[in-house]
Amino acid sequence: MEAKDIMEELYRNGLIKTWHRDRPEGWTLVSGLWSPFYINLRELPGHPRLFMAVGERLGEMILERCDVDSVMGIAMAGIPLASAVAVQHGVPMLYTRKLQGVKSLEALREAAKQYGQHSLVEGPIQDDDRVVALDDLVTRFDSKLVAVEQLAMEADRRNVEVSCRDVAVLIDREQGAGDIAARHGIRLHALIPFQSHGIDWLRDVFTGVEYDVISDYLHDSDKYQDMQRRRDIIDSFK
Repeated sequence: MEAKDIMEELYRNGLIKTWHRDRPEGWTLVSGLWSPFYINLRELPGHPRLFMAVGERLGEMILERCDVDSVMGIAMAGIPLASAVAVQHGVPMLYTRKLQGVKSLEALREAAKQYGQHSLVEGPIQDDDRVVALDDLVTRFDSKLVAVEQLAMEADRRNVEVSCRDVAVLIDREQGAGDIAARHGIRLHALIPFQSHGIDWLRDVFTGVEYDVISDYLHDSDKYQDMQRRRDIIDSFK
């Protein structure tokens, strides 16, 4: 199954939702911005055929683009994806522990002081391992930096040297994460770049108004934040 086919199946199975089909009021994101679409990949393992196809293609992408000794699933949604890649491609797997309330490097360092002898990362880590961190979705890259630092802390605790210079995701919303990754010396790899390719891959399964509104929103989300203006814009596409 190619990336375009995966994108279409994500929509058909309700893992990519739109205001038009699924929720007329749309969604308010964690950032506070209103959005006409919502991506929920946590339910992906509930669709086994699609889940296995995603694991196959993600693994192929990682092996083609990265020097890799193991993949590290980022808690929580990245863990099943890493499992699928590991099983299908024979790559050893690690995964980060979920640390409650930790959303920044500063919070991670504070939490690590109180975490005692518990592992920050589970799984085998060998000297000189090249680890690729894996997650479902990327928006701003903050959680990925936390995961990479979590691995570094765990490697130091085990007295081994590892590197994590690559992060792979199923979908990149293309809202600046690639630039942030590059500033930290990390390469970001996405099977589906949503804005530059993914939205066009959905043209055949979207209704006309879904495609027009979401494409327009991706180019200028600010004008959709006022409710009345948003309604007027959407009505103009009908």
